[in-house]
Amino acid sequence: MSATRVQLLSPRTLPLLSPGRVTLFLQGGGGPHRGGVGPRFRSLTSPPVSCSSSPGRALSSLSTTRRGLPKEKMSENGMMSRAKVLTIDTMNPTVKKVEYAVRGPIVQRAVELERELSEGMKKPFAEVIKANIGDAHAMGQQPITFFRQVLALCSYPELLSDSTFPEDAKSRACRILNSCGGNSMGAYSASQGIESVRQDVARYIERRDGGVPCDPDNIYLTTGASDGIVTMLKLLVCGEGAMRAGVMISIPQYPLYSAALAELSAVQINYYLNEEKCWSLDISELQRALDEARLYCNPRALCIINPGNPTGQVQSRECIEDVIRFAAKERLFLMADEVYQDNVYAEGCQFHSFKKVLFEMGPEYSETVELASFHSTSKCYMGECGFRGGYMEIINMDDDVKAQLTKLLSVRLCPPVPGQALMDLVVNPPQPGEPSYEHFIKVNTKLT
Repeated sequence: MSATRVQLLSPRTLPLLSPGRVTLFLQGGGGPHRGGVGPRFRSLTSPPVSCSSSPGRALSSLSTTRRGLPKEKMSENGMMSRAKVLTIDTMNPTVKKVEYAVRGPIVQRAVELERELSEGMKKPFAEVIKANIGDAHAMGQQPITFFRQVLALCSYPELLSDSTFPEDAKSRACRILNSCGGNSMGAYSASQGIESVRQDVARYIERRDGGVPCDPDNIYLTTGASDGIVTMLKLLVCGEGAMRAGVMISIPQYPLYSAALAELSAVQINYYLNEEKCWSLDISELQRALDEARLYCNPRALCIINPGNPTGQVQSRECIEDVIRFAAKERLFLMADEVYQDNVYAEGCQFHSFKKVLFEMGPEYSETVELASFHSTSKCYMGECGFRGGYMEIINMDDDVKAQLTKLLSVRLCPPVPGQALMDLVVNPPQPGEPSYEHFIKVNTKLT
């Protein structure tokens, strides 16, 4: 098939057209033509439009914006330059509403100060300490040896013949590689994540929750916990006007939530933690926030961060039960951000997962309340933020919605496979009797 070229109109060619119509002549590929010689043309003629006496004036009277063309502007050398197609005025307006203080202007200024210090500029301080984000390795924490050994073996399998690596690290690496396409960590995985890793995550959850069953089919491996949280919010947000979806988030909060809700044009419903009671959560405050929000939106989800970020509070079992009853009564989808579950240090405090408490409350709740819980490799004793490993577990999700969730996740193909491998090691660390166990426990105890 011959190529088709568009011949644009000019004031010189416009008088040749019939009044009230605008025509494009397409050269080539036009089939039979008169005379059999010369360029072949096809015409695409628009419906009649209202014209002035001058056809050229009629076309030029259409604004640049209406014609879909970027405006031109005069450059410094006197030449007309084409303006940008994407500008601050023409970009997606919801993106401009996004604020993420964790990576905002204060952090950018800190980077500038670090660069100035490295260049020898004199300051009244010697270093910049970044307290804006939980990035343990950036603050000097050393990686867990066993984790890095297995990841090294997975990345470069020829090391499997190296006697300096312990046998339990080699066996973990072989299991992971055997679950990867082509026995390579460089291959895509299933969109939901590597099956053997999801199985290990399910067994970890069962151990953590004292035997409460966990179905690997309800486990979704994610690019950090953030990926799972944003994905769930995408499923929940719908409606317009007074029926626009609202999501309840704690204040103080981790800015991921407000940023994601702004990008999705969802309604942020603030509930305030009680600073006087160690940032505890009061059901009366949840009820106040919910009742007020129902006047202008449709509240659909309640987000809980436990242990708290940035407040550090650890919810009691009684409080979690109250939250579950509240969500059941008000028909809210529960989202439990539990990435700091291993960072509990205060005497008398204990982490209780929402999933465990939900199931121990009996079928009235365990078979009805919809829950998504999240975990990550970035926090706790691991601090492996850069690998972007994580998972979410979904409970009581509608089967049709679950199929849509899988479809949505398939758009990004799969989470990073090295992150999936690391998640597997976090939930399946060295066991008693294995070569790496004693060193792992020694380091883990020191970190926790």
